[in-house]
Amino acid sequence: MAPRGIRNNNPLNIRKGNNWQGERHPQTDPAFEEFTSLEMGLRAGFIIIFNYLKKRPPIDTVSAIISRWAPPSENNTQSYINTVCKFASLEPNRRIKRTDKAGLCRLIWGMCYVECGQSISFGRIENAYALAINE
Repeated sequence: MAPRGIRNNNPLNIRKGNNWQGERHPQTDPAFEEFTSLEMGLRAGFIIIFNYLKKRPPIDTVSAIISRWAPPSENNTQSYINTVCKFASLEPNRRIKRTDKAGLCRLIWGMCYVECGQSISFGRIENAYALAINE
């Protein structure tokens, strides 16, 4: 059976709490969002990270983004950071900007790998970035 995040088209395991474009209806998972396509689930993840980047001060390094996404109170955050950085060839202190398509896509790609235990097609991640950047 596919991992929960893949079944829900939510490979970043975004918890319920927002009304997202592309939500699947009816929702059957009690805790996590369900989307109509993988790209719409990925798009939601990009939008959340774009919001981190807008904060003052910005949450704009790989390490800071992951620490916010997967806090130590719920996760082994350092292991999450290390795995994403190794998988996606990123440095923990790399600063990420909204227009850094390559960095953002690699970050999301690595986060999906940690969340679901499998690689997502990089092309689908790039498609989701294109959907999100115009928001």
